[in-house]
Amino acid sequence: MKKVYYIGDWAVQLGPVYAETSFSHVPKGLDFINYGRWLMDAIQSTGEFSVKSVPTWDFYNMEPGGYEKVLEEYDIVVFSDVEAKNFQLNPAFFNRKLFGTKVLTFPDRVRLTVDAVKSGTHVIFMGGWLSFNGEMGKGGWGRTPLAEILPVECLGVEDLRESTEGFLVEPAVRNHPILEGIDLRTMPPVLGFNRTNPRAGCEVIARWKGEREPAIACGQYGKGRVLAYTSDPAPHWGCNFVFWKHYPRLWVNACRWLVGSGSPSKRRSGSAAPCIAPSKKNGAGGVP
Repeated sequence: MKKVYYIGDWAVQLGPVYAETSFSHVPKGLDFINYGRWLMDAIQSTGEFSVKSVPTWDFYNMEPGGYEKVLEEYDIVVFSDVEAKNFQLNPAFFNRKLFGTKVLTFPDRVRLTVDAVKSGTHVIFMGGWLSFNGEMGKGGWGRTPLAEILPVECLGVEDLRESTEGFLVEPAVRNHPILEGIDLRTMPPVLGFNRTNPRAGCEVIARWKGEREPAIACGQYGKGRVLAYTSDPAPHWGCNFVFWKHYPRLWVNACRWLVGSGSPSKRRSGSAAPCIAPSKKNGAGGVP
């Protein structure tokens, strides 16, 4: 059984909050919400894949060496609403008790991710307010070396495209394994997506109908395969999407493609030439 490590799409809910007087405001409730449960269940639906779903704060708080173990143990890593700061910062940087006691540096998780993909770990990049470039640029993926392995080019400005009417998807290619047995014409509207540009050397599988931006794109970097879905696999953007009859099949197909027979194993010796074009030095490609 192949193993998937799914980072993101969790939240902490505080409240409801009751204001009984002008001076008394009391939250009465705390809950952990896993918005990724639909994706987790979908990927596990055929028994071919097992999924471990973790909040973004668990990724941020990993002890040194913990992420390296994940990259070695798991076949696929999923990032959804995981802004770049979670890769670039460490809790120790804000612990004043540690200041002056030692040099505070840690292995770069961006570099570890890029190196792991080169060696055969596969990655899915999912959309959201904190993905790709994101709301007000908070996602920041294109400003890091993650741009080297992304199968789309991030914009250099806020990339959110949202509408209460939603957006539909249309296929960009015929007969791709990820779309096997799926009629995208039946996919319900999603309420938003991250605008990106196609990337040379990568394949756009589906586009947003009436828009020029990719919806699903894929490519290979070294021995690893990468996939981008530029909307959210979870609510709120995906609050209709998660109930689509083909939702489980789409994600099982995607994972099958990532680990498929055409994809060199990270445990296999040898090398493979990358088919993703080199990133631009500033990490942000294309036009807004």
